[in-house]
Formats: sequence, C-alpha cells, structure tokens
Amino acid sequence: MIRNLEINFASDKRVNKTTIHKVISEIRKELNFKISSLIINFVTSEEIIQINKKYLKHNHSTDIITFDYSKDNNNLDAEIYISINDADYNSKKYKISINEEIIRLIIHGILHLTGYDDNEKLDRILMKEKEEWLLNKYKHELSR
Repeated sequence: MIRNLEINFASDKRVNKTTIHKVISEIRKELNFKISSLIINFVTSEEIIQINKKYLKHNHSTDIITFDYSKDNNNLDAEIYISINDADYNSKKYKISINEEIIRLIIHGILHLTGYDDNEKLDRILMKEKEEWLLNKYKHELSR
C-alpha cells in the first residue's frame, strides 16, 4: 500500500480505495516513478467547474484536473480532481463501469504527471495508446 496517497470522496463512495491503491502501485512500478504525495479528490461537476474557473480560466465541467506541484516526472507531488458526475456520464456513454472509467481517469492524470502530454495530435495519440494499454493491463484489479 502506498502511504503517501490520499483519496478523498466529497460526493461519492462507489470506488474502492484499496483498488485505487493497488492500481496506482502497479502503475508506479510499470512507469518507474516515486510518489512524494498524491491526493486524489472525487468531487461533483459543480465543484470541478469552480476549480476549472479559478485555476485554469475555463468555464465548463471536465472529468479530470491535475495539479503538478513537483515538476519532477520521477517523484510525484500532485493533486488530482475527478468529477464523479462526468465520470458517471462517460461510463454510460462508453458502456463501461464507473470503476473502469475512474481508473482510466487516474491513469490519464498519472500519465500527465509523468511527462505525457495531449495538446498536439501525435502526443494525444501516444498518450491515449499508453492509457489504454495500462487500463487493459490493470483493470483486472477491479474484479478483486
């Protein structure tokens, strides 16, 4: 279990903390990084809109916002905000479980923190491929 990982459920408790710890631990080994501090906050879409407005100057909801405090791709010090409402919407849209969508979002956030980017088309394709590969490799943890 990762000791410097905090998971906060502001709006929903459908995701198992133990599963999140296991998946992050496996991804940490796979991508070879350390965690100084990683806080994952599950919030409502209203809360993520406020965060998006305040810090990113965007006036809309989003499924995930990642704040990197360390700027070190090998030793993470970060905060991830996940909108449980957006995750729920995406899970229905793509016909997957909410847990799988949340794990996908966590993987997406960690990839950003470890140096992946999705601003340019090629980078977005490479990041999406890595995201899908990691999700497929570790989603078995969801059934445990």
